[in-house]
Amino acid sequence: MPDQNMDLSCHIGAYYTHLFPYSLFYQWLSYSNVEPDYFARREFSFTLNGDIYLRFNSFESLAEMRKCILSRQPIKIDIGAVYNMRPCESRKIKLMSFQPQSRELVFDIDMTDYDDVRTCCKGAEICEKCWMFMVIAARILEAYLREDFGFKNILWVYSGRRGIHCWVADERARRLGSDGRDAIANFINIFDGGQFKAKKVEIDGLKGCHPSLIRSIRIIDEYFEELMINRQDFLATKEQIKMIANLCLDKPLREEILETLLNPNETKLKTSLDRWRMICSLSIKFYSSKGPNQLLNRNQHRHKYFLEEIKLQLCYPRLDINVTRGLNHLLKVPFSVHPKTGRICVPIDFEKLDQFDPFKVPTLLTLIKEMDEISTPQESEKLTDGTISLAYQTSLASSLNLFRKFIQNIERNLRPIKLAEQDDRSTIDF
Repeated sequence: MPDQNMDLSCHIGAYYTHLFPYSLFYQWLSYSNVEPDYFARREFSFTLNGDIYLRFNSFESLAEMRKCILSRQPIKIDIGAVYNMRPCESRKIKLMSFQPQSRELVFDIDMTDYDDVRTCCKGAEICEKCWMFMVIAARILEAYLREDFGFKNILWVYSGRRGIHCWVADERARRLGSDGRDAIANFINIFDGGQFKAKKVEIDGLKGCHPSLIRSIRIIDEYFEELMINRQDFLATKEQIKMIANLCLDKPLREEILETLLNPNETKLKTSLDRWRMICSLSIKFYSSKGPNQLLNRNQHRHKYFLEEIKLQLCYPRLDINVTRGLNHLLKVPFSVHPKTGRICVPIDFEKLDQFDPFKVPTLLTLIKEMDEISTPQESEKLTDGTISLAYQTSLASSLNLFRKFIQNIERNLRPIKLAEQDDRSTIDF
């Protein structure tokens, strides 16, 4: 993908003038004004053309935010925590007095973290063959957040290039401290060891066959053959066969897999599908000889989850733990323009996750062209500052509707809290 920085500098002003959803952002980040000055204590970070980086911006109002963005025209906008005072005033006080108090629980999943298992692309590149890794990751993480932690207000956003972001906006998620965020991230993360450790998943240890892992394996099973065999062809070479076999810690089974799959006289094992089914067959036969029902009886054999460990190591979400645990970590906002691809960081409709195509996401250039083709703009949304948005007449419309629905759900869940506070204020204490 060619660098589009020059195009960004030419057109970013028009995007911020006509399309960027300021009113929805203010509505989201204000959280119904349940807490005074909540929006004004939020950190905004701008990256300007020329790699100029400006942190600790904050705004008292929608109008002030819009005026500053239009003036600065950042090529990237990140948001951070809500602090105990306005971030723009932080330089006037001692550093220890300036502390983050809340922020959304966020997750960042980047395709580069799958480079050791994907065969089609490396680095920043993605294609339709490897995007399914992101689909699996989102489905597994969504299940954790909703079923295990009970969160309701979850927004998935395409990063604009090679990954996805998840924003959890429930009040109790926003109030989590670093320890709570770290605990959630570590509960979800199952990988052990750095890049030099070949086998990173062993589920016969502390967690055993936890229900969340069984659920994750079921999700992976829905995609495994299509992704790893049809798209990634993950057993096509001798090196790949050895890599998978070496994940088996039971030496007799490992040697049998290598001997069978690398046998030059074996003519029935020419495809990744044939080889994977043979691994499954050999594994099931090996562990069933140790006793029946090896998936449920944990005391049968130490490494009996070999097949499940392969699926998890290849397809389980690879989280950037530091993004999740850090209360003051910055993350790119939805509807940013990615400075390298020109794609808009649009919300993803989770109900249609399997159909999401990152290559069909609106780009800055396509949106500018769409605006030019609108001969008689209609008043589709009137913002609180009185301006008229053209965004709902462009290909951003469906993304804006998703964002609006996300915000409405937040406000619906905040309503009981707001009513309770109003009742408290109206109560007379004799």
